[in-house]
Amino acid sequence: MNYFRTYLDQHHRTLESIPTDRVAQLADILKKCWSEDRQLFAFGNGGSGTNASHFITDLGKSASDKQAGQNGLRRFRCFSLSDNVSWITALGNDYAYEDVFFGQLQNYGRPGDVVLTMSVSGNSPNVVKAVEWANENGLITIALVGGKRGRLAEIAQESIVIEDTHYGRVEDAHMAICHMLCYCFIE
Repeated sequence: MNYFRTYLDQHHRTLESIPTDRVAQLADILKKCWSEDRQLFAFGNGGSGTNASHFITDLGKSASDKQAGQNGLRRFRCFSLSDNVSWITALGNDYAYEDVFFGQLQNYGRPGDVVLTMSVSGNSPNVVKAVEWANENGLITIALVGGKRGRLAEIAQESIVIEDTHYGRVEDAHMAICHMLCYCFIE
């Protein structure tokens, strides 16, 4: 019983540490991406990949429904690079696993598009390589990382660090940020 109370107390502290001013800055980037009809790409590994898929679903469906319905305007153009299993396995098999996101961005990414990635460690080689490529090719890069920061915190143009190293709590905080970003357009 004490384990669960302690876990929730730590979880609460992690969520309270989310810098809402930085989330508001990311919302401005997404608003500009939407208003300029740019593409938004999200990706990550494992739980972060699932968070990317969830984020894109909420943004592409619910936030788009609200924005297009209110203004008769365009929908969010957004895509999760974590979802195409056949492409991921082809790139990983024929080249290297570190190419699975970068390889997709080579086909889709254009200057001015936005990349949002999540990584608790901040050091996943495939995520780092994709952000490096995006930076070199004029995309706007955003990273949500954990307390270890890693390389992503250094190279992403915008980053939010969750000051915790527990994978579950950091992933939950990243999803909370994604929900805030979506719901600021929905509500």
